[in-house]
Amino acid sequence: MQQLVLDIVPAPPPCFDNFVTATNAELVHAIHAIAVRQDQEPLLYVWGAAGSGKSHLLQASVHLALSQGFTAHYLDASEFATADLPAYDLVAIDNVEQLDAASQIKLFNLINQVREGHGRLISAGLTAPMQLPLRADLTTRLGWGLIYQIHPLSDADKLSVLITHAQARGFTLHPGVADYLIRHWRRDLPSLLAALDSLDHYSLQTQRPITLPLLKEVLS
Repeated sequence: MQQLVLDIVPAPPPCFDNFVTATNAELVHAIHAIAVRQDQEPLLYVWGAAGSGKSHLLQASVHLALSQGFTAHYLDASEFATADLPAYDLVAIDNVEQLDAASQIKLFNLINQVREGHGRLISAGLTAPMQLPLRADLTTRLGWGLIYQIHPLSDADKLSVLITHAQARGFTLHPGVADYLIRHWRRDLPSLLAALDSLDHYSLQTQRPITLPLLKEVLS
């Protein structure tokens, strides 16, 4: 039963406010600018390892665009083939390396539309455009706009964020506890923060402090 404790508190919705920028300040600024039409360039492609924050930023861009009155839609590659895409102001497409043949043609045409002045496109994948396992003419077009590599947070960055988050919730998180959580739980920051919130909830529920034995008990 205790193994389910970490599912009590869901991760917060992705937005720019809960994204830890670290060394990605230029990328965050560029995506923000495209989402609210403050940049003349309509295309942006971001690449990096799984769990580095690409999906968070794409969803954050859509959230921001919607909040500013624009039409916007986030799509994973698996949803793109069957998606009805009217004249959105912003489309964000994730995991482009997984696009099938029909979806690649669809994205090819969408990029052409965007370049002609119809909407904006932010896309993301695991590698730089020319290394993607996609049609050559599509990878070329993905490289027409801005290209950024996203740099994942270091464990030291995550440790600092977790300790600060705990302080904001009113308790002290000892580095040994945070370090153990980083090494034994999902490594992306939203999951780590959600786990910490759940641990806090469980600690209050059982009237026990958040210690390494308590964390090990929950994770066991």
